[in-house]
Amino acid sequence: MENRVLEYRQKFSYSQDKLAEKLGVSRQTVISIEKGKYNPSLPLAMILAEIFETNVESIFSLEKEDYK
Repeated sequence: MENRVLEYRQKFSYSQDKLAEKLGVSRQTVISIEKGKYNPSLPLAMILAEIFETNVESIFSLEKEDYK
């Protein structure tokens, strides 16, 4: 899955620590999500969308190989 978490985090001027605090996760989790090494649960993705004032689909998208 591809994501735009880093782009949105920078747009909102959040540090990784600040975003982690808002999400109730560790900074390492934020780093892993940004690098595409960890796909967040649906509730976590929905919280991210709420924080970034957008919808989940604007932040996350499937790569073709994800649904072949």
